[in-house]
Amino acid sequence: MNNKIINSIKKGKLVWGILIASVILNSCYSFTGSSLTDEKTIQINEFPNNSALVNPTLAQQFSTDIQNRFLQRTTLKGTKENADILIEGEITDYSINPTTISSNTLTNNAGGVVQESQNKLTITVKVHYENKLHSDLSFDRTYSDEATFNSSLSQTEIENSQVKIATERIINKIFNDIVANW
Repeated sequence: MNNKIINSIKKGKLVWGILIASVILNSCYSFTGSSLTDEKTIQINEFPNNSALVNPTLAQQFSTDIQNRFLQRTTLKGTKENADILIEGEITDYSINPTTISSNTLTNNAGGVVQESQNKLTITVKVHYENKLHSDLSFDRTYSDEATFNSSLSQTEIENSQVKIATERIINKIFNDIVANW
């Protein structure tokens, strides 16, 4: 019977030790890493597509995606005027260029050999970020990303998949530069 009491006391001490350690560690380190402290509101203006090659849906989709990112992943509330944070900019480049010819070969229906080639989609966005409460955090930067794809993709397939990949990466970079404090 003494062993049961001793084991019970040891288990109780272990549980209390783990509980105290987790409270201490939680008070020492914050996992949020957010540089946004006092800011409550955000205004994200439309990002017009001013590139030479215009994807007709890119401006609206990019603007909606960046707004959703900030409104869903922060406690900021969207507003149209007098916001603590202002994000605006423009899409300055949208281009598709050939990049490589693959060593992979295919045989076409006529019995000929065809080499696969790849294209690269590049999107560049110029961003103005203004923090009215902490003006030292404000900046103007250009973000760019690309997606490489098989040249056999149609324009619709490129716009449905590759554009989404590149814009998602750009939005991640912008979000991290504004919100993350690493």
